[in-house]
Amino acid sequence: MKANPMRTVFRQAVDYYLFLVDQVPVDGWESAGLGVWTVRDLVGHTSRAMTTLERYCNQPGEQVEVETPVSYFLRAMESIANPEDVAERGRQSGQDLGPDPAETVREIAGRVLVGLEQVSDDLVLALPVGGMRLIDYLPTRIFELVIHGLDLASVIGVANEPPRAPTEVTLHLLSDLALESGKPADLILAVTGRRSLPEGFNLVG
Repeated sequence: MKANPMRTVFRQAVDYYLFLVDQVPVDGWESAGLGVWTVRDLVGHTSRAMTTLERYCNQPGEQVEVETPVSYFLRAMESIANPEDVAERGRQSGQDLGPDPAETVREIAGRVLVGLEQVSDDLVLALPVGGMRLIDYLPTRIFELVIHGLDLASVIGVANEPPRAPTEVTLHLLSDLALESGKPADLILAVTGRRSLPEGFNLVG
């Protein structure tokens, strides 16, 4: 059976993230990262895009309650996206990377990619926001890897664009979130150079 293209896109997003992690200077892990995070914290948080996937693949659900990636984000923002909790999970995940963060991230990625080959697209994952098919959940992981990959690239001064396919998934999700959040006009006007985005504009927070 031919593999779903979303699996290939996820692998490309993982490879992009691994490339960036390898560019972090040896003495750069405790440098300022994103917001309250150090670079280590940011990388730890981003690695959760893989470790949570692995965990949920090992804890199947019974029925689909979340059918689309945008529905996942809308539910998550309502229930599990408390900024203080997210910040603390990032810090803890950063510490869990140990003395050689880059090597730990590579180990996580290898393990997750191998494990992904053992499960079907239709596996229902028991997520905190409700049951969701694996293949529908993958775009949310691609989104996280791309967004925070760009964060990391900016912090460490690496000019590197994510691959086209993961970028497309991310942009499509952002446009869907703009529609569902009632903010499409602001986004359209900003990206066509007609006016700046309103102060504090955010589709995922």
